[in-house]
Amino acid sequence: MAKPAVQPNRVGVIGGVRIPFCRNNSVYADIGNFGMSVKTLGALVERFGLHGVELGEVAFGAVIKHASEWNLAREATLSSGLAPTTPGITSARACGTGLDNALAIAHKIASGQIEAGIGGGSDTTSDVPIVYGRALQQRLLSVNRAKSVGDKVKAAVRGFSFGELKPSFPGVAEPRTGKSMGEHTEMMAREWKITREEQDQLAFESHRKAAAAYERGFFKDLVVPFRGIERDNNLRADTTLEKLATLKPAFDRTSGQGTLTAGNSTPLTDGASAVLLANDEWASNRGLRVQAWITHSAVAAVDFTHGEGLLIAPAIAVSRMLDKAGLSLQDFDFYEIHEAFAAQVLCTLRAWESADYCRQRLGRERPLGAIDPAKLNVNGSSLALGHPFAATGARIVATLAKLLEDKGSGRGLISICTAGGMGVTAILER
Repeated sequence: MAKPAVQPNRVGVIGGVRIPFCRNNSVYADIGNFGMSVKTLGALVERFGLHGVELGEVAFGAVIKHASEWNLAREATLSSGLAPTTPGITSARACGTGLDNALAIAHKIASGQIEAGIGGGSDTTSDVPIVYGRALQQRLLSVNRAKSVGDKVKAAVRGFSFGELKPSFPGVAEPRTGKSMGEHTEMMAREWKITREEQDQLAFESHRKAAAAYERGFFKDLVVPFRGIERDNNLRADTTLEKLATLKPAFDRTSGQGTLTAGNSTPLTDGASAVLLANDEWASNRGLRVQAWITHSAVAAVDFTHGEGLLIAPAIAVSRMLDKAGLSLQDFDFYEIHEAFAAQVLCTLRAWESADYCRQRLGRERPLGAIDPAKLNVNGSSLALGHPFAATGARIVATLAKLLEDKGSGRGLISICTAGGMGVTAILER
């Protein structure tokens, strides 16, 4: 006789915290991923009374990190106040890292492997790994292998060239195309006919909504002060469309067709965020409320090296996720679409509205359709708040879960594009 199928456990978002996101080479220039991670995890432990508690897993990551940070999640966990018997796993999927880590914890909870865990990430472009070329690397290894002082000296100077001392910094270009994410997005903006004015309008709205959210106290229990900073220092409450219009193109400066600027693109940002997830029994036993439930997720990738837009993959992932959930694109109260660039958000929205794209690429008889703009990124998003690569996903999960708790019911969609032509998406419900 066949055994009945085991029903997955419900996965609840208990809540999340983050430190203020700050422009690179500013407030957090000297602290690095480890310090930001410890502060953020420690704040989450403090908020939910988890001192000495053993969790099933902490999944944390960073996109840009030093080789010594290979064990970032575990080391930060050991300094967070959690029980030292809490495991940690470090992973990365570019800008989707924070959401990916939250989903990794969610899947373990759903399967019954663990009862509770933390997902999130940290990133800094202020404290980047500076490395040297292979020639110097091999020379230093030869020096290390040599036995006598004389042999070490010979290995150090034989055939030496001062060119070996030229450092190499982490690149922002796609390895397979040599183009930056901004250059790829310029190509997408032209393909989908996204104007500079549309992009500036979206950026302006992001700053306006984020500033209003701070003023009404929405972020009070989501953002913990750190190093004397209480709010994201990229936020410009006084920005205007006129100011944004004065900025010059940032990625296409020669053709006269560039539309992406420093104002409608996310800045390089340092920061960290984390979110606590659990099944309802664990939460109930500790007297913790579930803000929202993670019900569905999906990832997708595109062949951007042969013509697809680098950051269009979320359009595909959302389509697949909606099919699995039995929902339409309009069945949501909130849409949290990561603002890597204003143009990327607008391209995604336009793709969903395109009958040709939905038929040819998504295999749909009719377009997914438009969404209500009043429900999009209602508290601002990455253009205003900043974008520490691995931290954005957990920020969005925590923000959406609180929105749903405040509303008392509803459904929200998360969509995040990533380098490498991928997209990570999820649905939260209450």
